Amino acid sequence: MDTIMQYAWLVPLFPLLAFILIVSFGKQLKEGAAWVGIFAVGASFVLALMTFMARFQEGAVDVKYPIEWLHMGDIVVRMGFEVNQLNAMMLLIVTFVSLLVQIYSRGYMHGDERFPVFYQYLSLFTFSMLGLVISPNLLQVYIFWELVGVCSFLLVGYYYFKPEAKAAAKKAFIVTRIGDVGLFIGIALLFWWTGSFEYTEIFNAISLGKLEPWMITLAAILIFIGAMGKSGQFPLHTWLPDAMEGPTPVSALIHAATMVAAGVYLVAAAYPLFIASTMALTVVAYVGGFTAIFAASIGLTQRDIKRVLAYSTVSQLGYMMLALGVAGAAGYVAGTFHLMTHAFFKALLFLAAGSVIHAAHTQDIFEMGGLWKKMKVTGWVFLIGCLAIAGIPPFAGFWSKEAILGAVASAHRYDLLALALIAAFFTAFYMFRLFFLTFVGKSNVKESVHVHESPGTMTLPMILLSILAIVAGFINTPFGPVLQEWMMSGTTGEAIKSVFGDAEGHAAAWVQIVAILVSLLGIWLAYLMYAKKSVSPASIKDAFPWAYQMSYRKYYIDEFYHFVFVRPLAGLGYVLDAFDRYIVDGLVSLVAKLTQAIGAVHARLQSGQMQTYGLIVLVGIVLLLIGFTVKGGVPLGK
Repeated sequence: MDTIMQYAWLVPLFPLLAFILIVSFGKQLKEGAAWVGIFAVGASFVLALMTFMARFQEGAVDVKYPIEWLHMGDIVVRMGFEVNQLNAMMLLIVTFVSLLVQIYSRGYMHGDERFPVFYQYLSLFTFSMLGLVISPNLLQVYIFWELVGVCSFLLVGYYYFKPEAKAAAKKAFIVTRIGDVGLFIGIALLFWWTGSFEYTEIFNAISLGKLEPWMITLAAILIFIGAMGKSGQFPLHTWLPDAMEGPTPVSALIHAATMVAAGVYLVAAAYPLFIASTMALTVVAYVGGFTAIFAASIGLTQRDIKRVLAYSTVSQLGYMMLALGVAGAAGYVAGTFHLMTHAFFKALLFLAAGSVIHAAHTQDIFEMGGLWKKMKVTGWVFLIGCLAIAGIPPFAGFWSKEAILGAVASAHRYDLLALALIAAFFTAFYMFRLFFLTFVGKSNVKESVHVHESPGTMTLPMILLSILAIVAGFINTPFGPVLQEWMMSGTTGEAIKSVFGDAEGHAAAWVQIVAILVSLLGIWLAYLMYAKKSVSPASIKDAFPWAYQMSYRKYYIDEFYHFVFVRPLAGLGYVLDAFDRYIVDGLVSLVAKLTQAIGAVHARLQSGQMQTYGLIVLVGIVLLLIGFTVKGGVPLGK
């Protein structure tokens, strides 16, 4: 089995080869480029599955294959790959979701003029995320981290001819760069203090007490700032909903298993660093908890089907960070477990939303309705996704969400538990608000639109994801914590147990009961308001107009950023541009014009006419004689 893990480096290589082939022969392949991407990611999925099984059967020792890259005195910088419990699971998730998205895209993007370009970007994006996941050190992580950012810029701005898409792509690139600066500084400081980029060497230095507590806290928080950018944590969340301007398959890929997952993965991969600092973990927990309820409250009032799901993603990522921040084995396992289940049901919801948009030709949920009769497959899979994210048993989201709530309760962080439960209520409400407005009641779709079920290339991936949204949670239940035992058997698990002991297990019965009741209450309220219509949404809106406006306008965060950061920076840019244009360029132009003027004078003097030269000589002699006369004659000596 160890032999299989030696070839894990091929997992990201296949999508890279697909990217090269499509770039080289895209015009000839046309829509055949889809098959190149699908087969490449399919090969990666098969190898990732084999690698996962091999890792599952191996002992506690992580497998690492380093290659010496650079020598700087006594310091050796290595590249290579590593296979441990966390990244083996991530390799499987990323390849599987990417494969289904590529299959789905073949139907969704059919007829697009830039079809091969789309598959170029998808393949490069998949390669970048897989390279990030398999990296054994922070330098290699940073290289792929930035490549993931570039790919997201390309995919979000795929419809570059739309001003909204261009603005969203730039916004995603710039906002995530803010977080990346923190990550870069954190990596640089760790290298300065430890002389290595390797995870294992950094963790060993921490365990041996070579780093002061303030150093560990500072480095952990800086790395978390990088994770905040990629995973859309408050206040760096604003790019993520705007990223919905990209094609819907891109939204599924970014919001489920790739870019947003990178931040959570980074915190989990560097967890031995975080558990060495109580303050850093507290920051992670409270940022995650606030993000969860903040984004969920915005999702209550949005009209765009993809934006509702986008704010749902931000909220669920907050849940994951909350779990990782409460510390201990239970929090680590719960956070990574929810990362897995969320990848399945969120990819399902986005693909189902794409199916709806493909049929109804609108993203406004108030222009849909009654789609269940004409889109039975999409309706059923969307319902499964809603039940999973709402945390209704026995769907996958229930087991991972109750693991998070159990970890928070076990840590006696009841303030964070209250935030998580309120966020769970909001999640159940807005997801079933979305479901009822889209699939139940009378149709509000334009009469000119012929609504029909999506083709098999789109429904098959949704069906497969819906199955996983039902059964994936059973890998880690109170009566069979397989994932928990496996995750805690690796190096990171041993480091966690050495500090916090074994995992506390799943939530206490009262926490599970409260979580289920809260979710059911949210679903029931959504049913009364949007299906049965016995409670008027307008009456609640009129009773709390300020609250509705704050939620609908996303708490005016974008406007605040525009007023406080964008406009002043734009003004500074205009000032610097004027300084450069009129002062710097003006001085350069003045020197040039003076030089030209002097040259012009000399050019006039050097006319080549003998009479002019004779006149100049004569004038010179006359001036000399006048000078001597005034001076009193020529001095002849002492």
